[in-house]
Amino acid sequence: MQKSFVYRLYPTRKQEAEMAQMLETHRHIYNDALAQRIDVWEAARNTVSYNDQSADFKINRRYNGFLARTNFSSAQRTLRRLDRAYQAFFRRVKAGEKAGFPRFKGRGRFDSIEFTHRDGCRMLDSGRARFQYVGDVKVKLHRPYEGKVKTMRLKRKAGKWYLVLSCDLGDVVPVKRPIEREVGIDLGLKTFGTFSDGGSMERKRFFRDGQAKLRRLQRRVSRRKKGSKRWRKACAAVATHHFRIDNQRRDFHFQEVAKLVTAYDLIVVEDLNIKGLARTRMAKSVVDAAWGQFINILEFKAECAGATVIKVNPAFTTQACSSCGSIEGPKGQSGLAVREWACSCGVTHDRDVNAAKNILRLGSSLHERIGRIAA
Repeated sequence: MQKSFVYRLYPTRKQEAEMAQMLETHRHIYNDALAQRIDVWEAARNTVSYNDQSADFKINRRYNGFLARTNFSSAQRTLRRLDRAYQAFFRRVKAGEKAGFPRFKGRGRFDSIEFTHRDGCRMLDSGRARFQYVGDVKVKLHRPYEGKVKTMRLKRKAGKWYLVLSCDLGDVVPVKRPIEREVGIDLGLKTFGTFSDGGSMERKRFFRDGQAKLRRLQRRVSRRKKGSKRWRKACAAVATHHFRIDNQRRDFHFQEVAKLVTAYDLIVVEDLNIKGLARTRMAKSVVDAAWGQFINILEFKAECAGATVIKVNPAFTTQACSSCGSIEGPKGQSGLAVREWACSCGVTHDRDVNAAKNILRLGSSLHERIGRIAA
């Protein structure tokens, strides 16, 4: 089992300059390798493999001072990164999907370098991280990492530096808890989530709350001469504001997930078509809610805690009566404005609670079928 840990780095000015130069060198390695592949294909309709480019790099670094000041295995990982992008491109072409050819990385668009642990980098007993040509960098170890460190990644985001440790935890198989408490969750925009037991999660509007400040910062960018130092400073302010909004949203998701995996053993959510919803008139609110990120965090944390998460098809969960099962929905009315409706069986439903109950019913039956098949 692999697990990643992210820590904040506090380099000195000299170390930060060296790390920035290292990022720029790796960006050129990536772009030059991509240009070589394109040129060879256009000239001879031939391909260049990763092994060919790795051998060329080994020769070129003897004569190029910038390449010589890079760790060889980390440069190989950058070439592997391009190779994976090519493989993913051809896989999408064969599958008939939108291909997306690998793109050249512009300045500021290449912000991470991966190292093999103990090959140009390592964690010290003092809690610092040592990188070749950079030195010992201060790390804020706000929690201990687990397992054996396999790779270390330098990452720059919104002007700040981070260390990502990828650790091998061994053959760890989380023990599933017995199902005693279960809940269905109807994700929405009125509330972030409504529970089948009547509870709910408050909706937060992080992007909309920060939109006024973002508008002012973007106007400042538009008034600067593109490419100037003041323009780059204004762009950095915009990136920092976006980063703050993203951190607020992610923190909210982690807090709500922690409550869920503690309170329930079986959690059933909708398998939403988020990309489709993001193309509707509610796109900004859907993207601001970030349901996909929430579900990913929920699945990961539930696995670690031994809880079970099941995703079900949301079709007709709003229209079906959770008491009798008939699909009637709000009589003679439709749309999100209808919050309550009465079924012919005499039961009055709250729109979201009824949907959450149906989601839980579908998830429970699916979990039972999976259990019978596994047995």
